[in-house]
Amino acid sequence: MARVTHRTAPCCAYFVTTKAWANRNIFQATDTADIVIEVLLRHRTAGAYLLHEFVLMPDHLHLLLTPSRTTTLERAMQLINGGSSYEIHKRRGHRVEIWQPGFLEWTIRGARDFRIKAEYIRNNPVVAKLADTAKQWPYSSARGSFELDPPPAMFASGAKAPNKASGSVSELKLRPPIASASHSEIKLRHPKAGVASSELRLRPTKEQ
Repeated sequence: MARVTHRTAPCCAYFVTTKAWANRNIFQATDTADIVIEVLLRHRTAGAYLLHEFVLMPDHLHLLLTPSRTTTLERAMQLINGGSSYEIHKRRGHRVEIWQPGFLEWTIRGARDFRIKAEYIRNNPVVAKLADTAKQWPYSSARGSFELDPPPAMFASGAKAPNKASGSVSELKLRPPIASASHSEIKLRHPKAGVASSELRLRPTKEQ
């Protein structure tokens, strides 16, 4: 069975959501949440991607990032999800499922879109009534205690993101596990982040 390939436009920023296994509140545990943040920042420091904003909620992770020119978005998510799963398993001494297969992606369309997604990420704990202010949530870029990267220059100037190599417009997509890659495209509707009319598509990712 041939594996589906995916194209990532160079220098594109993405709003990404990845969910905990079975939508459980896995990241309520402080030690588990700390590991996820540690791995996320480690690969940013290593140059796999620029990290603009993030928030780790009890059952999911939102990211605003730009993969490096040598790293696809799929690979970036393998590093984050696979890397954090590996560290959690190693430190706990037993294997448990951490992440759902696949992830949601949205290609940032321009400076305004970037600001909207950044604000959504920062306010997520407040909207969920987990914190009174964005800065109170310990696992968020809004806290101000993490080293982050500024928006890509093209968004600072107000320009729009380049079209993908496939010529398709930006849309939120759900990447499926590898085993499902040959199935027909699954279309859903996403109710959040101002993307209610955007299509979701399954995209694969692997844990290390």
